[in-house]
Amino acid sequence: MAYSIWRCMLNRSATRWHLYRSLSLYNSSHGFNAEEIKNKLAPFTGGSVTLVKGENGIAELCIDNPSRMNAFTGTMMMELEERISDLENWQEGKGLIVYGAKNTFCSGSDLNAVKAISNPKDGILMCMLMQNTLTRLQRLPLISVALVQGKALGGGAELCTACDFRLMTEDSEIRFVHKLMGLVPGWGGATRLIQLVGSRNALKLLSSTLRVHPQYALNIGLADDILSSGTDGPLEKTQTWIASYTKGAAEVNRAVKKVITSGREKLIEDSLRSEKDIFGTVWGGPANMQALEKGTKHN
Repeated sequence: MAYSIWRCMLNRSATRWHLYRSLSLYNSSHGFNAEEIKNKLAPFTGGSVTLVKGENGIAELCIDNPSRMNAFTGTMMMELEERISDLENWQEGKGLIVYGAKNTFCSGSDLNAVKAISNPKDGILMCMLMQNTLTRLQRLPLISVALVQGKALGGGAELCTACDFRLMTEDSEIRFVHKLMGLVPGWGGATRLIQLVGSRNALKLLSSTLRVHPQYALNIGLADDILSSGTDGPLEKTQTWIASYTKGAAEVNRAVKKVITSGREKLIEDSLRSEKDIFGTVWGGPANMQALEKGTKHN
């Protein structure tokens, strides 16, 4: 009898959690129309977001568009959302590694797509779509780690903040280049950066567009470890690193992540929506358009 009651309570709790984490940050009451922005992003194809689930309960999510430094095309943004939905339903999952193909993490958005939706309305819709997706990534009941190789720029820097941990290779950098584009972060990166490094350090990184190298990132709490060169590759080393945090039963690991998420997220939605509103004041503005016309690159 006691066991039956416990199972019933567990199932109810799981149902409540599923409903909680599947709720979008934005919906029609906030003026969000997912189909409208997806239809505008769909013509911008190329690249892929692939997901491989390991028998050890660790999944690998790869951002793959190396000809553009793994920048997100329109279809890749939609694929990322689909992969997150898949992970939300993976009951055997314990951990997630997010990385980029060809030793580069991610350089943010593909400029071709950005230029096509540079009007304020479409920019806000894209912002809402990506905030929804990265918030769901952060809320996954999986312990997640971003493997940062090469460059994590702009939206790529924002993506890595949506993971629980960040590992950097010795030659990598994280750089919030938004100011150079006449913008501020719009995918939730500013809100999450403040949580990770504090408002003072976050202001330094956003206002200076500083190239954050591994040791500095480690010092301020943006990185959790630096992967040295050796016989094993970075992905294999990351698998070994995350294994120490994902030992034991999947349901216990998932419960640990859920209580952390619950304790962390008080008032976060208000902060994210504020970030979206501020982003909307500069998207498609003079400085942003001037940077797009120049074809500004961040090498």
